[in-house]
Amino acid sequence: MIEEYFLQVETVLQEFPTIRSYALNKKIYNSRQGLIGGKIVFENGSSLEFTEVIDSEQESKVKYRYHYMNTSRGIVFRYDNAPHHPLVKSFPHHKHTTRTVKASHEPDLRSVLLEITQRRKKR
Repeated sequence: MIEEYFLQVETVLQEFPTIRSYALNKKIYNSRQGLIGGKIVFENGSSLEFTEVIDSEQESKVKYRYHYMNTSRGIVFRYDNAPHHPLVKSFPHHKHTTRTVKASHEPDLRSVLLEITQRRKKR
């Protein structure tokens, strides 16, 4: 089950031609639980580092972090569910930008990659 999820992540990465390279780390805890993460580098040199801890029997991720950085490694945005902003309405889910922390939903890798693609098209 968890191996199927890992395959889905790799399939998503193949959908985005603006990805120059990526490196993935995978750890299987048991047949339904595991961790996948890595670094994705885009054609313009910006990058996304991400981590997902998954239990395939749960709808939500156990833990996640999607940290998008510009070419100077400065934060553009980061989604995570670390419980360090309890006043955010969507606690523990939130989004960091260069100036704020705001409420957010639990994203998936595809939606984060789409957001990055849209940002890049606007420039």
